[in-house]
Amino acid sequence: MEAIRRIHHITAIVGDSNENLRFYRDVLGLRLVKQTVNFDDPGVYHLYFSNDDVTPGTVITFFPWTNGRVGRKGSGQVGRIAFRIAAGSMERWKTHFSGQDIEFSMTERFGRETLEFQDVHGLDLAIVEGEQASTDDGILGFHGAVLLSSNPEGTRHFLTRKLGLKLLDIGSGIEHFETVGEERHHIIIALPPLPKGRWGTGTVHHIAWSIPTEAVQRDWQSQLLADGAGVTEVKDRNYFKSIYTTEPGSVVMEFATDGPGFDVDEEKSKLGTELKLPEQYEHLRPEYEKSLPELDI
Repeated sequence: MEAIRRIHHITAIVGDSNENLRFYRDVLGLRLVKQTVNFDDPGVYHLYFSNDDVTPGTVITFFPWTNGRVGRKGSGQVGRIAFRIAAGSMERWKTHFSGQDIEFSMTERFGRETLEFQDVHGLDLAIVEGEQASTDDGILGFHGAVLLSSNPEGTRHFLTRKLGLKLLDIGSGIEHFETVGEERHHIIIALPPLPKGRWGTGTVHHIAWSIPTEAVQRDWQSQLLADGAGVTEVKDRNYFKSIYTTEPGSVVMEFATDGPGFDVDEEKSKLGTELKLPEQYEHLRPEYEKSLPELDI
């Protein structure tokens, strides 16, 4: 199998939808590119954010849970999500966060200076400078993510021998990997394993890997099944096709196609401005428009 080249998206669980919107749009400067519902739980929004160009490898999505259930961060989850910014722009982000009264700390978690902070619902985030300078001070996309594996050895094997990631370093408390694509997304396994996590606000639901075509996705599905992994049938998410598995460290992983893309039901200039429902729920639109919170678009 061809090696995985980049992250497709990462999906997390948050609280109030408008608080989520204001933080990622107004504080982090990302663009709301799709408002739809969780296809498996349609009473809940599924909100997608990206950079302005909706570049592959830049999409973060959210399930806003309004039941107030706070998650427990632990093994079997994705941990801290890192965004990439242009080289030379870290000081401007520090100033920006200070002006927004956002607490942050500086570490070396991703092998270079890392600004760590949390969103409004306690989700662990980070910002890391890339290697290229740019006049764009905004978030360019993902830099990578931390995996809170319950079985670091099994996860290491899965990342390197199955997904084709490159092991960069084994250090104090981490194992550091990189995808082979031009984005060079960085994946960290945190050591030692934490107690088992529980989904709720402030936790990550899954990480999705980018798959170029449906044919390649079927090959991945066949290979995972041949390896004895549990894997779902292909699920149509309108903007991509998906299969899901749980890797040996209990982290949920998705394999999502790059197409057809987010502009199949909206013009690119108008992405995220209207509630979009999959065909199977369209007849319930009045019910959802009444029950879902109105977004401050």
